Amino acid sequence: MTTAITVAWEDHADLVVVGGGVAGLTAARAASRRGARVLMVSKGGPTDTATQYAQGGIAVVAPVGDSVDAHVADTLAAGGGLCDEDAVRSIVTAGPDAVTALRDLGAVFDTAGDGDIARTREGGHSTRRIIHAGGDATGAEVQRALGTAVQRALGAAGLPVLFGVAAARILTDARGVTGLLVLDERGYGVVHTPAVLLATGGLGQLYACSTNPPGATADGIALALAAGAGVADLEFVQFHPTVLFAEGGTGRRPLISEAVRGEGARLVDSRGRSITEGVHPLGDLAPRDVVSRAIAERLTALGEDHVYLDARHLDGFATRFPTITAMCADAGLDPARDLLPVAPAAHYSCGGVVTDVHGRTRIPGLYAAGEVARTGLHGANRLASNSLLEGLVLGERAGMAAAIERAGTRVETDGIPAVAPTVCDRTVLQQLMTRHALVVRDANGLAAAAVELDRMSVAASCTDADRLEDSALTVTARALLLAAQRRTESRGCHTRSDRPDTDPTQARSLELRIDDDGELSFTTPELTGVN
Repeated sequence: MTTAITVAWEDHADLVVVGGGVAGLTAARAASRRGARVLMVSKGGPTDTATQYAQGGIAVVAPVGDSVDAHVADTLAAGGGLCDEDAVRSIVTAGPDAVTALRDLGAVFDTAGDGDIARTREGGHSTRRIIHAGGDATGAEVQRALGTAVQRALGAAGLPVLFGVAAARILTDARGVTGLLVLDERGYGVVHTPAVLLATGGLGQLYACSTNPPGATADGIALALAAGAGVADLEFVQFHPTVLFAEGGTGRRPLISEAVRGEGARLVDSRGRSITEGVHPLGDLAPRDVVSRAIAERLTALGEDHVYLDARHLDGFATRFPTITAMCADAGLDPARDLLPVAPAAHYSCGGVVTDVHGRTRIPGLYAAGEVARTGLHGANRLASNSLLEGLVLGERAGMAAAIERAGTRVETDGIPAVAPTVCDRTVLQQLMTRHALVVRDANGLAAAAVELDRMSVAASCTDADRLEDSALTVTARALLLAAQRRTESRGCHTRSDRPDTDPTQARSLELRIDDDGELSFTTPELTGVN
């Protein structure tokens, strides 16, 4: 079913930033400071972002007892052989300046007794380099500081931040980006612009249970694919190992920050036995893929659906982790008295739209930053707290690149393509992905999910934001399943029970694009030894 587009309104901008989290806000401010007329659009409200919920902190090289080399080494070790080392070094090196810029905007981080910024340790890190705010409310502080700065900058330019606006299609011609088709309460609108920067966050709503906000529906992946850009590493979905468990719980679930284990909490099963002892030298502070896999294997062995986090022995828990303490209280739990029931849940997409370390895609004028982008920083498994770091660094760079490289480009979109989405019912899709593409997968399950997804998908009219989201989830689920089937090994976040070993010949990323026939296809040659 093809929906004819009637344009109800139009606008013009030098750059449209889609999304309002750390990467989008940083990019908008950077471009505005370079003189670009920036328009920000967001489906939700000012704090409806994954950034707002980030607890742990920002991984940034500490001034004493740490080094860029050490942070790079930790990131590469976590990334399962798929990180781009040059990209990792570039982003890690820029971290201290990015944090200094954030503090200059008024962000306040927790301090230690000597007055210096306090630092904690999280999984996969060899030292205490994670800075945090409000104990366990780092994301909220980052969102506040950046949001205030951006409102000030864009307000001075006479441009509002448009909330409740969903991006529907990136418009292009031979020169690259020419505009963005959007949908709001007025109907479809067109913003004529030579540059679009995607900062739409992740894809957690592919699953029935996730730490992501409701708007994490893979919009940027779908937008980029439709525009002709590539996506890679989608099979590497990071499942946070310690998400508060509730019987039958679905939707966004609260996580218990890795920093709790960094302060000494222990993971145990229903019989009081350690989950990670003998699994990894770092024990409960092993990389997230290792811990989530260990939990999944223990749950399978016991026939149970959750394990426990024991923080009862930690002094000052409520002071160090006030947000988590309140969250637990809402669930009738007291970390000082109770074992906390936890289980892995979808948390972060290590893959995304393929970009360089300045946010550029293969489409002139199309940029991406933050979780939606695949820069090569995360590889097969993101190192804890590298996400806010990437959002700050890549947001700044991508915003600058868009403002400079597309400056003076005059565009006027002529001809709006019809929207003909293929949609699977969201509940059905989430059930399929939760059943067959969770922490541990296998060939039969992935194939069954792909077949059922195709069978249950139908062409549909696209008259509201919910349908746009369902369309984005459908194409992204299809891409993820294709990549997970193609990668016939276990690596990082991608665990195949039928292929438990890591295959050295598959130590490279898989890139997908939409071909001339409108089908998803790999641009990466067939991997050696794949059958």
